[in-house]
Amino acid sequence: MIALLQRVGEARVDIAGETVGRIGPGLLVLLCAEPTDTEAVGSRLLAKVLKLRVFADEQGKMNRSVQDVGGGLLIVSQFTLAADTRSGTRPGFSGAAAPALGEALYDRFVAEARAAHPVVATGRFGADMQVHMVNDGPVTIPLRMTA
Repeated sequence: MIALLQRVGEARVDIAGETVGRIGPGLLVLLCAEPTDTEAVGSRLLAKVLKLRVFADEQGKMNRSVQDVGGGLLIVSQFTLAADTRSGTRPGFSGAAAPALGEALYDRFVAEARAAHPVVATGRFGADMQVHMVNDGPVTIPLRMTA
């Protein structure tokens, strides 16, 4: 499973002009399932996301997690994180999970996040979304978790 984390001052997802998810300070989590991913992989990735120390402490060092600072999570599905750009100029996406598996793993990740963290917002799987965010830092961290 692939995640791209962006530390944000605020973020929101709009679909057809309607805001469907919004957070203040926290993490925008762009999430992609791969064909061999399982629920256990998603659980391990979520644990890492929640504990990753990317927020500043009193000395300005990145020593605090999203849980430590009480930040929000905005979780957005993004299969393009699995893009294969090794040849040609058109990316291939065979590295992404099939839509049914991708959606099931995304839904499970979101459900576990909601059970573990108080502020969780989402986009909508498979929708044409406009993601707006203010990247704080900027801080952008790629994560990949495998079986």
